[in-house]
Amino acid sequence: MLARLFLSALVIHPLSLAADEVRTRAEVIEVIERVNEHWQESNPQHGDAFWNRAVYHVGNMAAYAVTENREWRRYSEKWAERNHWEGARSDNKDEWRYDYGENDRHVLFGDWQVCFQVYFDLHHLSPSKKKIARAIEVFDHQITTPQNDYIWWSDGLFMVMPTMSELHKITGKDEYLAKLRDYFDHARELMFDEEAGLFYRDAKYIFPKHQSANGKKDFWARGNGWVFAALPMVIDDLPADHPDRKIYLETFQAMAEALTASQQADGYWTRSIIDPAHAPGPETSGTAFFTYGYLWGIRQGVLDEAKHLPAARKAWDFLMTTSLQENGAVGYIQPIGEKAIPGQVVDAASTADFGVGAFLLAASEMVRFIDSR
Repeated sequence: MLARLFLSALVIHPLSLAADEVRTRAEVIEVIERVNEHWQESNPQHGDAFWNRAVYHVGNMAAYAVTENREWRRYSEKWAERNHWEGARSDNKDEWRYDYGENDRHVLFGDWQVCFQVYFDLHHLSPSKKKIARAIEVFDHQITTPQNDYIWWSDGLFMVMPTMSELHKITGKDEYLAKLRDYFDHARELMFDEEAGLFYRDAKYIFPKHQSANGKKDFWARGNGWVFAALPMVIDDLPADHPDRKIYLETFQAMAEALTASQQADGYWTRSIIDPAHAPGPETSGTAFFTYGYLWGIRQGVLDEAKHLPAARKAWDFLMTTSLQENGAVGYIQPIGEKAIPGQVVDAASTADFGVGAFLLAASEMVRFIDSR
């Protein structure tokens, strides 16, 4: 019944809705165009290939996939060309590192690897070895190393996992998926709280060593958003009968249960998910990633529609009525960081490239969701 009611709102009675609600395919496309045109007009110069800029381009390519706007594709191509289809640029493998670092030695650090996902998208549209050569070089080296702790922070699951699963699709090399599972098992063991069904941001935030302002477990919304968005991407890349689908899907479903239970009445998730008083108020980036994950899971039939569709709808309405500004800006994005910070101001003027990318991912998935009804 809930699904039928939502479908009628999406497709059958658009004129009966308030002006600030977005339900039809045409309305969603209009939002995508407004947001992306605003961002690109406001940011004509291209920066480096570090994670925050790369995640915008992940969203831009998702928007391209549902609109086929060639100017948007060209925008990402220019960014990729500016960065020579590379992440961190060191050619000296002896100095390659994967702890936190914003310099060219940190080739193995996931924040410099998410850019490859954009390059892969562009390669699929117009194949060229130069677009994927650096990714293959980096990961062919990385998977020969004995370490399995390359994903030591929750954001890293988004930065690294879909990169490796897509490399498998491109090359057919099974070693990428084997190492990916090894990395995931380490990350899950380190950061996943089985009882709560959520991920800590990294080892520093594990309860009870770290607690929220009110003595609760502190699960950062965007940190969990990275994971909840990454798992669908990986599952989509895996062969239908691949044995690792089960653990990725079970983790995704457990997170969906926890997130539905912790959503705020206005559709968003607070920055500390189960302690709303720790850092109260709306936040877009985590909510957008959750919206993307919910819509994908319902569309794929792996999430209970009756249980989770209301959460997806409320989250979507929050993005449309609070995050989205009249001029196409996306607000309420928590700045770059790694935790929920009491007292930090996050308001309509708070915007960032990675948050716009998350918004575009959610909106593009909404188009696919509508198309699937």
